[in-house]
Amino acid sequence: MDVVIAGGHGQIAMRLERLLADGGHRARGLIRKPEQVSDLTALGAEAVACDLEGSDDVASAVAGADAVVFAAGAGPGSGAERKRTMDYGGAVKLIEAARATGVHRYLIVSSIGAHDPGGASGPMGPYLQAKHDADVAVEQSGLDYTIVRPGSLTDDPGTGLVTATTSMGGRGPVPRDDVAATLFAALQIDNTIGKTFELFAGETPIEEALRAL
Repeated sequence: MDVVIAGGHGQIAMRLERLLADGGHRARGLIRKPEQVSDLTALGAEAVACDLEGSDDVASAVAGADAVVFAAGAGPGSGAERKRTMDYGGAVKLIEAARATGVHRYLIVSSIGAHDPGGASGPMGPYLQAKHDADVAVEQSGLDYTIVRPGSLTDDPGTGLVTATTSMGGRGPVPRDDVAATLFAALQIDNTIGKTFELFAGETPIEEALRAL
């Protein structure tokens, strides 16, 4: 596989890039800062300079890929405006680039609570609204999409065991290792196409959990 990952220097993205590279696949991470190149190179990935919030040609950055993964985000401490331009606007730009270049497969890292952004308060409101709107755009894109809504992210070592459910409204933690491993598996399991699911630490092997969706 040839996979392009938006937010290529993010914690989940870098874990996914390593899995892809170790599996003999091509991983291309979209980055904004030149100093991030060496980190991706060390993982066996290719760093591609592309600012999703700027005027960069995103289509040229994803051309030839088998799939794209949106794992970007404005991050903690960012204001509502930047959450809108990145968490929503960046996802839409990646959709447009995929469609323009004939890339049919699109995975997005969303969030629990994105099904009901009105239920959030404070800074979580704009964040979940942006995630919700991005998910809707992906669903309506005509692409072969998968929307992954992980629970509270932790740096605990991955176990390879998860709970994946299409019922919305759950709560619970999940290691970033296992989110990346789920994305890696979902890229290779066709029945995840057209699915939106929440992801938590659990008792079921990842591949088995995804095939049961």
